[in-house]
Amino acid sequence: MEYVYAALLLDAAGKEINEKNIEEVVKAAGMSPDEAQAKAIVASLKGVNIKDVIKNAQAMQASAAAAPAAPAHGAAPEKKKEEHKDDSKKEEEAAGGLASLFGG
Repeated sequence: MEYVYAALLLDAAGKEINEKNIEEVVKAAGMSPDEAQAKAIVASLKGVNIKDVIKNAQAMQASAAAAPAAPAHGAAPEKKKEEHKDDSKKEEEAAGGLASLFGG
């Protein structure tokens, strides 16, 4: 994962994403760089515009967050109400149990 972070840092700094630069970032972070992993990340990012990928990911995330989940057959809201009642009942039972411990 550190190689992906290194590539993101290099892109944000406007530097070329190449093996040497990736290895330098990893080394600067206090880790031992692995030449094979640096080569792999450089190869996988060849021709990829990181800023566009990030922008598209943010747009997809925003659209997913904005789309409300539709309840199946209208059963979900009723179930939530029942769960809430069950939680209240459990809390009352727990409070009663504690009161009996202390002579209440």
